[in-house]
Amino acid sequence: MALAPLNYNRDVRPIFSDTCFQCHGPDEAKRKAGLRLDTRDGAVKGIDGYAAIIPGDAAKSEFYKRITATNDDDIMPPPDSGKTLSARDKALLKAWIEQGAPYAQHWAYVAPVRPAVSTVNAVAWTQNPV
Repeated sequence: MALAPLNYNRDVRPIFSDTCFQCHGPDEAKRKAGLRLDTRDGAVKGIDGYAAIIPGDAAKSEFYKRITATNDDDIMPPPDSGKTLSARDKALLKAWIEQGAPYAQHWAYVAPVRPAVSTVNAVAWTQNPV
C-alpha cells in the first residue's frame, strides 16, 4: 500500500529533529561524520563514496541502511544515544526517500500569501470582504 505524498515539515522534520539533528544537524561543533541531515544538500552529498540519501532509492541510501541495521555498531541512532525510531518512523522515512526526499523550508521562514477574496452571488448580502 503506497502512502500519500508526505510533507517534510509535518512528517519528516519532527522525526529528524527528535532523533538525528543532535548529531547530524546545523551545529558544526557537534556534527558527527561530517553528515548534515538538516539540509538536502548535506543529505545527498557523497561522503567517502556514500550518499546518506539517494532520492528515489531507499535501498541504496546509506541513511536507510543505517536506520534499519541490526548491528549495534551500524544502527542509527546509536544505542547509547537513548533515541530510537519506531517501525512507523522507519516506514515514513523510507516512503519519503522513495518519493524523492523533498525538503521544505521551515514554515516560520515562508512568507504568508494572502488568499483571494471569495466571490458571492448575492453581493447586496455582504457587508465587507471578510
